[in-house]
Formats: sequence, structure tokens, C-alpha cells
Amino acid sequence: MRYLVVSDIHANQAALEAVLADAGAFDGVWCLGDIVGYGPEPNECVSRLRDYDLVCLAGNHDWAALGRLDLSSFNGDARAAVTWTDRTLRPEVRDFLEGLPSYLEQGGFTLAHGSPRQPVWEYILDPLIAAINFAYFSTQYCLVGHTHTPVVHALDAEASVCRVRAPRYGEPLALDDSRLIINPGSVGQPRDSDPRAAYGVLDTDAHTWEHRRVAYPVDETQNRMRQHGLPHRLVARLQYGW
Repeated sequence: MRYLVVSDIHANQAALEAVLADAGAFDGVWCLGDIVGYGPEPNECVSRLRDYDLVCLAGNHDWAALGRLDLSSFNGDARAAVTWTDRTLRPEVRDFLEGLPSYLEQGGFTLAHGSPRQPVWEYILDPLIAAINFAYFSTQYCLVGHTHTPVVHALDAEASVCRVRAPRYGEPLALDDSRLIINPGSVGQPRDSDPRAAYGVLDTDAHTWEHRRVAYPVDETQNRMRQHGLPHRLVARLQYGW
């Protein structure tokens, strides 16, 4: 089976459509959370994902838009976007988001938005945090999002350390007996100084993972954000990938 793995779409439909067009044929979509938040098209992005055989998690922005998180932990721009999203969600989209799990196992993979230790909120930003998290899942591989940065954390059991592997776009990574935590990066708001949408392709027959990037019309999303009065900093950051 061939799965499209996406995370942190953040209501950016232009980026999502570019990913769907670029991915080629796939059997289903695994979404690691944060479909909504920041961007201008929360309803459209949820609806589009539901066109496919979908496995989906809740992220912190999904929960925030439902009133399930204290917004004092968000910066001012994020709070403004969450408030706008909350007002904008259609009832059927809200119901869909309400029903999403925060953590699950799927086909031998553990899926979490943030981390297996704290699925909704913890960021795996460095090898130390990654190494700690290997004790919190029992499968060979774990897929996470939340940081908006594509990366692979590989556990070196003999040395009791975690080693970081930068993504090699377009080069499939063999899924061997190594224990890995893999982040596909963000579709809708990359933060690794590359504005292109990031995603992954998982082939369970070939036992491979592939990081991918694709350009999308950033200005389209920016114009829609301006039309809805979303914060200027959120508009500007899409152009630079930060």
C-alpha cells in the first residue's frame, strides 16, 4: 500500500492541492493533525481530505479551534487565527474535528501529532527529546508532526543516543530494523526556511519512506488571508518558510 502522509496543513488549500497533485497515485491519506489554524480555508481543507480513505489525528490547533485548549499558551497571532477559525468552522467540520483521536497505531506505525509521550502538545525539536520518546511507543516506527520541520530521528540502541538524519528529497529511505521517529514537515506553514509544501510518501510494500517538497502559489493563500484580516506576520512568513 502507498500512503500520502501529511501534517500541519493549517487551512492552506493551495498548498494541500499542490501536494495532492504532486504525490501521484496513493491508496490513502494519513494526516498527523493541525488541519486548521493560521490559514484561510479550514472548511475546505477538511472537506478535501475527506475525499480520500483518511486516517487522521487531532493537533493542538484543531483542539484550540474547538475550545479544548487554553489560548493563553498561544502567541497573539495564533490566538487571533484560532478565534477566526472558531467563528468560521461549519457544524459538520466541527463535528469531524471533535471525533479525531490524538494518538493511534496504524499498520505497525505509531501516529501522534506532537510526540508519543504528549501527543497533542510536545515538540520533538532535538535528539534528546526524541531519545526520551522512544520509550513511549512499542512499534518500530513513529510518525509525528507539530514542529513544521521534516526530519528523521534514529535510535542507536547500543550507544543509547538518537541520531538526526536530514531529509533527502526524492530518495526513498529503506525502513529496516532501525527504530525511527519521522516527521514529514508541514504542508501549509513550513518553518525550515523553505516555503515549499512538505509531505511524505510511505510505501508499506516496498518498506520505504520518502520526504518530498513541492512549490505552490503562496500568493494565493496570502491574498485570501488578507481578505479575512488574518495577522500580517502569519501572511508574511509563508513567503520565507519560517
